[in-house]
Amino acid sequence: MIFAHDTKEALRAAVWLANSALEPETLETPGDLADFYSDFAYTGRLDADEAELAQVRAARPVLHELLTADRDAAVRRVNQILAEQRAVPRLVRHHGLDWHVHATSDDEPIAARVLVETAMAMIDVIRSDELDRLSRCADDECDGIVLDLSRNRSRRYCSTACGNRNAVAAYRARQADA
Repeated sequence: MIFAHDTKEALRAAVWLANSALEPETLETPGDLADFYSDFAYTGRLDADEAELAQVRAARPVLHELLTADRDAAVRRVNQILAEQRAVPRLVRHHGLDWHVHATSDDEPIAARVLVETAMAMIDVIRSDELDRLSRCADDECDGIVLDLSRNRSRRYCSTACGNRNAVAAYRARQADA
């Protein structure tokens, strides 16, 4: 295992959120936000209203910038997020998981908790010099982010759709050459 469970989950959630801004939009309603909250096992406050949805949607460009930054820029952004949110790390257990780190209180807005948990996860990524685990989708028509947690570092596409589209294009190119 390259990262602790909470680091991997925070990264998965951040990548999902950053990519949710791509077409087709996948975070449109408070219900979508509640699904995200549940799918990624967040704890604490969830208002699941339009205002909270707007805050989370506004965090997506910050997440995109952080997840695609080079190492030095990522360090600056992590430090900025942690300072702005006045993060105070603490150990917690929930959802059957063993001790792991949260750095905001449970009553903070979900957008703040997502930003801080992503920044905390990026600390592990930066310290272990594993930023190459995050990349842009290999599909020329996509700006999605890829989180590659595979052992052989082989993941190239942000989604099955992008991978399939490129496989079909490569197949058709081979057929045309034959």
